[in-house]
Amino acid sequence: MAGPSLPAPQLALSPDDVRLITLRAQGFVGAEARRGGVPAMLRRVGAVQLDTISVLARSHELVACSRLGPVQRDRIERAYWHPKRAAAFEYWSHAACILPIEEWPYYGFRRRALKRRGMRWHQVHPSMCAEVLAKIRAEGPLTTKELGGAVEGAGEAGGGWWDWSKTKVAVEWLLDTGEVICARRIGWRRVYDLPERVLPPDLLGAERSDEECVVHLAGVAARALGVVTRADLADYQRLRWGGTGQGEDGQAIEPDAAAAAAGLVPVTIAGPRAGTPVRAWADPSALAEHGEPTGGRHRVTLLSPFDSLIWDRKRTLRMFGFAHSLEAYVPQAKRVHGYYTMPLLAGGRLVGRVDPARSGRTLLARQLTLDKAAAAGPMARALTEAAAWVGCDNVELGRVEPVALEPRLRKALADLM
Repeated sequence: MAGPSLPAPQLALSPDDVRLITLRAQGFVGAEARRGGVPAMLRRVGAVQLDTISVLARSHELVACSRLGPVQRDRIERAYWHPKRAAAFEYWSHAACILPIEEWPYYGFRRRALKRRGMRWHQVHPSMCAEVLAKIRAEGPLTTKELGGAVEGAGEAGGGWWDWSKTKVAVEWLLDTGEVICARRIGWRRVYDLPERVLPPDLLGAERSDEECVVHLAGVAARALGVVTRADLADYQRLRWGGTGQGEDGQAIEPDAAAAAAGLVPVTIAGPRAGTPVRAWADPSALAEHGEPTGGRHRVTLLSPFDSLIWDRKRTLRMFGFAHSLEAYVPQAKRVHGYYTMPLLAGGRLVGRVDPARSGRTLLARQLTLDKAAAAGPMARALTEAAAWVGCDNVELGRVEPVALEPRLRKALADLM
């Protein structure tokens, strides 16, 4: 895609401008962000990551709660996976994600790229794919268990992706290439169906070129973050320029061209300590809203480690001065902050973190760090809200760092419980 030459960026934004624009775009500022519930939240962020780990709740539930408050968990699940009318589908975006149903045509570029590649993780057997597809066509929507197996010698919950049975490999490949769709789950099991039985005709028949897909998703990323650098555009939905962001003709779709075609506004972000400004693009509506009254306060909340606000570690460090990483897959002896560390967002800043767990009706804050004394009150609020949401009526503190702030935190908790 040959891009037009872009005019020199005219608008200069400070790092604080970008942080506030992003928080507003992601739905953490103001009452307006809570209107429309989970469906509107999903459209706002563009993609909600799925993950198998469940500590307080699964990540896709935590993402909704952090923005909307303590919405009942069954309502969150129903909003994502409506039993009668598909509102979302699952596919590869930043990772395995829940996506608004209207985005189906714009992932055609990735379905085609995977089909050209011929496999994702496993060797695909065409005969098994044909058998699985015929079974779904004849019997209706089915889980992997109903299709005949998930992993070799185990139930669907057992084993890892490397242990998938031939049936599981086949149905996941059909999902990769768009021959089946997942728009519903039963428990934690995907339900696979035919796109023609799930999608409305206007989406089913909508074909978009690779260029149209990448341009559209670049716009989605910009709306979700408000302001994006080249790296942000590539990372948010894994639009790797020259990789899965490559057109069918083999020509890479360049980010400058995609940003221009998506109608984004060129801006610069002031560099740290008067350093070189960073070139970026902004969503026009985000710029128009910037500086307007928000109609509400900043959210005080714990964030899922898989929240889209903190997907990119480098961006998180640049924007918040906060080093975030998931240590669930790090050996226990090497963990610094804990198994499932959830950052604390308060006043538009990341000011602490906690590694939570549950024991009966008690929320355990196994390891907790406060970046400043003023974070004790917000941490207490966030812990009590999270506890009530998951049905706990008590919060028990483990190790608190720095130790000197533990009495202040305990008092804040006692005042709220």
